Amino acid sequence: MSAVRTVMVTEDEAGLRLDRWFRRHFAELGHGQLEKLLRTGQIRVDGSRSRGSTRLQPGQVIRVPPLGDAQAAPPQRSAQARPRTGDAERLRDMIIHLDDDVIALNKPPGLAVQGGTGVTRHIDAMLDGLRFGSPERPRLVHRLDKDTSGVLVLARNAFAATRLAAAFRGRSAEKTYWALVVGVPRRPAGRIVSEVAKRGAHGAERMAEVDGDGKRAATEYEVVETAGRQIAWLVLRPRTGRTHQLRLHCASLGTPILGDAKYGGRDAFISGLPGERTLHLHARSLDLPHPRGGMLHLQAPLPERMQATWRFLGFDPSAAARTTNPDKKGAVPLSRRPQ
Repeated sequence: MSAVRTVMVTEDEAGLRLDRWFRRHFAELGHGQLEKLLRTGQIRVDGSRSRGSTRLQPGQVIRVPPLGDAQAAPPQRSAQARPRTGDAERLRDMIIHLDDDVIALNKPPGLAVQGGTGVTRHIDAMLDGLRFGSPERPRLVHRLDKDTSGVLVLARNAFAATRLAAAFRGRSAEKTYWALVVGVPRRPAGRIVSEVAKRGAHGAERMAEVDGDGKRAATEYEVVETAGRQIAWLVLRPRTGRTHQLRLHCASLGTPILGDAKYGGRDAFISGLPGERTLHLHARSLDLPHPRGGMLHLQAPLPERMQATWRFLGFDPSAAARTTNPDKKGAVPLSRRPQ
C-alpha cells in the first residue's frame, strides 16, 4: 500500500483496541512496525495521536499511512475464532437479562471475552448466536478478565452501544465484586488509592503500584465474613477501571485473592480448599442507566466452583445484602501494603 488512506470504524468494531483493529485489517503488519507508526504519529484516530490500547468507537476515522508490503486483509475472524456447534446454546444459558437494547450474561471463569495471543475461544466470536432475529450483531461495551466471572453487558444496537459506553466512561456504572482473599485486612472497611502502571517485558506484563508516573486507581472494600484469620470474603467497589485493579489492590492489603498466582504467588493458595486454583473474583452486580431511561439492576449468581468454596467455609451469600458502602469520609487511604 503506497498511499495514505482513511478508514471509518464500523459498528461491529465498537470497543475494539486499535492494535487489534490493525491485526484484523492488516495481518502482515508486524507489532514493532505498528508501534513505530503509532509512536511517530503516522497513525491517527480522528486526527489525534493514539496508542495501541485505544478503544475504538463507530464512526471514528483512522488514518492509515503507507505500509509497504503489508496488504489489507478482509475484515473477518480467524478460523480458530469461528463459532462452534453449541456456542449459541451455551451463550443463551448465560443470559441473566434480555430486552430490546441490552443483553447481560453471567460469564463463567476461564472464558475470554475477546481474542488475543494464544486465545482461540472467546465470547466475541460467539455473538452471532445472540441476534434473536435482529439485523445487528450484539457488541461488547465493557470487559471482564478471562478468569473473572460475573455480569457482562452487551448492546444489541448502535444506539444502545453509544449510551452504555458513555455510562462506563462517565463512571455512572456502579460495579460490585465479590472476592475471597487469603488473610483478613487489618481494617474491616476502607478505601485503597494508588497510582498504577504496567511493568515487565512483553508477554509477561503485570500491573504495579508506582510513584508519580502511573494512573490513579481507587477501590472501596468491606469485609463481609471471615474464617478465622485465614480467609475473608470481601465486597469490592472499584471507583476507577484500571487493568487488574482489584487483584493488585487486594494484594497490596496483604490479602491476595484466592487463586491469584499472578499477584499473590504462593500466598494466594490454601491447601485443602475446593477449587483453590480458581481465581475467586466475581462481578456480582452492576447498576447503570438503561439506554432508554431508568436504571438497570443486574446481578449474577456465583459459578458452581465458587459456590462450593462458599459452602465449604460456611459463608452465606445473602449476608452481603447487609453490607453498606464504606463511609468515604471515614475511609482510610491505603497506597501501599501495610507493614
